[in-house]
Amino acid sequence: MKQKLTAIIEREGDGYVALCPELDVASQGDTIEHARENLQEAVELFFETASPQEVTERLHGEVYITQLEVAVG
Repeated sequence: MKQKLTAIIEREGDGYVALCPELDVASQGDTIEHARENLQEAVELFFETASPQEVTERLHGEVYITQLEVAVG
């Protein structure tokens, strides 16, 4: 079974941090692609090792990504 999840990747210092908000699993890498690959591996390992109860408790059903425009200063 395949599960579509979200990957949020942002620059942090000299590398990138990747987050899967549905599971609250994070990873990092030197490039965007490495961060994405490392996150995918971390998520796959989570599903391989977590109990069904832990998956149910951590898996958030709906995640929405949007942008805000706010006044600064």
